[in-house]
Amino acid sequence: MTRIVDSSWFYWAVGVAIGLPIGLVALTELRVALTRRNSGLARPVGLVRNYILPLAALLLLLIKATEVPAEATPVRIISTVLGFVLLILMLSGLNATLFQGAPEGSWRKRIPSIFLDVARFVVIAVGLAVIFSYIWGANVGGLFTALGITSIVLGLTLQNSVGQIISGLLLLFEQPFRLGDWVDVTSARGRVVEVNWRATHIDTGSGLHIIPNSVLAAASFANLSRPPGEHSISVKTTFSPNDPPDDVCAALTRVANALPHLRGEAVPTTVTSGSGEYTTTIPLRSPADDSATRATFLRWVWYASRRAGLRLDDVEDDFASEDRMERSMRIVAPTLRLNDVDQQALIPSLRLTRYGADEAIQTPGSVPKRMTFIVSGRVRLIARGEDGALVTVRTLEEGDFLGSSTLTREPVTGGAYALDEVTVLQIERADVEELVARKPLLLQEIGRTIEERNADVRRALEAANPS
Repeated sequence: MTRIVDSSWFYWAVGVAIGLPIGLVALTELRVALTRRNSGLARPVGLVRNYILPLAALLLLLIKATEVPAEATPVRIISTVLGFVLLILMLSGLNATLFQGAPEGSWRKRIPSIFLDVARFVVIAVGLAVIFSYIWGANVGGLFTALGITSIVLGLTLQNSVGQIISGLLLLFEQPFRLGDWVDVTSARGRVVEVNWRATHIDTGSGLHIIPNSVLAAASFANLSRPPGEHSISVKTTFSPNDPPDDVCAALTRVANALPHLRGEAVPTTVTSGSGEYTTTIPLRSPADDSATRATFLRWVWYASRRAGLRLDDVEDDFASEDRMERSMRIVAPTLRLNDVDQQALIPSLRLTRYGADEAIQTPGSVPKRMTFIVSGRVRLIARGEDGALVTVRTLEEGDFLGSSTLTREPVTGGAYALDEVTVLQIERADVEELVARKPLLLQEIGRTIEERNADVRRALEAANPS
């Protein structure tokens, strides 16, 4: 018994027998705690617990307890496996500590993945060289020398191609744009959907445009998404030089303020450069809204300029012809209880005009200055709930009218938007007052319409929000 205690292998055997279970239990608890916190260190700790600690214990038992020579093949095999697992642990630990939890915008977050792949390859190559050199006694110096000479030859032969790749990688490292950003380059304009070590993929809306990173690194381009919240577009229009500039600027700005993609509390502006040319600056939430906003603005300006009596592109509006006016009066006459004499007397004071699809005809809370009769098209009557959501009340069609509170001068509770191109006939407040003075039944009908519309709004809001 004394000889066993005095033997060196005894203490190694007892140490491994006691230390291995304790180490496994401690590493298991540590790994569970890191997993609960979603820490990136849970995987490296798992490698130590599952592979490194058992392999190290087995290696100690072979070398120290059973006194197997280090040159023996089983020892070398176990040492090689242990060294390879240590390499994996080092790579996993570096990734977890340096890059996995890197804050946005830091240099660690901006490093392209190919740089990390090359670094991993170098670490693995050096690690394997060390393992084969110290464990198996291999001469790796000649191999590194051959690789160095080969790299020099390939670098001189492919210097242009390699230079392009390096310039592209430097562009990736700088990261002047990110996935989802909108960029404007010489040959394309669109949203960045993919960036790899060789090329940048830009979705232009009409296809995928692939640009080599080396081309981007050597050229100038605009990142439309930076700084955030500062994007806007400029739309140019031309009016007759005889149109009052202040009236044109007010009309263009009014149309821009009604656009659905307008950014927050930002305010559009319109300036004139003379000779009938005007530039409207429209702040938007995202460059993705550019095309839709530009198209909607130009379409609404066409209708708004004719309603305001302005000559867009120096073209007169001849829509309100005598024939159209008479046909429109025949549609409106039953509602207003007009005979032929009343129609002929009222025609000179009427206004026939149009609204484009999705354009606002009446806004909630406004006080109408005229009654608007629908001649053709459809109009959606909406109301705004307490949470700001828009609720559809009903759809108005040919023969219906808006602005029933024109006489009472009360704010309307509902708004109205054109579902398609809508032609309307408008009657000013003074003419309506004169008309109802001669036709008391018409006044009662208008009052009943006001009550019905208010009741419709209340029912729509209650249905949208039962609570």
